[in-house]
Amino acid sequence: MIVGIGVDVVQVSRFRAQLQRTPALLERLFVPEERALHVRSLAARFAAKEAIAKALGAPAGMNWQHCRIEKDEAGDPYVVLDGSVAEAAAKKGVVHWHLSMSHDGDLATAMVVAER
Repeated sequence: MIVGIGVDVVQVSRFRAQLQRTPALLERLFVPEERALHVRSLAARFAAKEAIAKALGAPAGMNWQHCRIEKDEAGDPYVVLDGSVAEAAAKKGVVHWHLSMSHDGDLATAMVVAER
């Protein structure tokens, strides 16, 4: 059963400028393994995290460090949650996530479906 869906779009150039203006955002938004990625990949991961928050109803107190995007052996992205985000997902009964991310030109996008 679908518990929630979320979608987000990030303009890569705007995201890059924001990271340059506020370098601390990199550490606030991403776990160490994500921080070395190209800005297009960071933008897509941020879109995914935003989409996850939307699918959960934008819970208060969400820590961006408690949500990360990893890739499996085939290179497909998947959602890994812990802490505050895992708690919010558990309250909604989420046990499985479907994630799609894409880049095109200056845009990065992500869409998630949260299932019970």
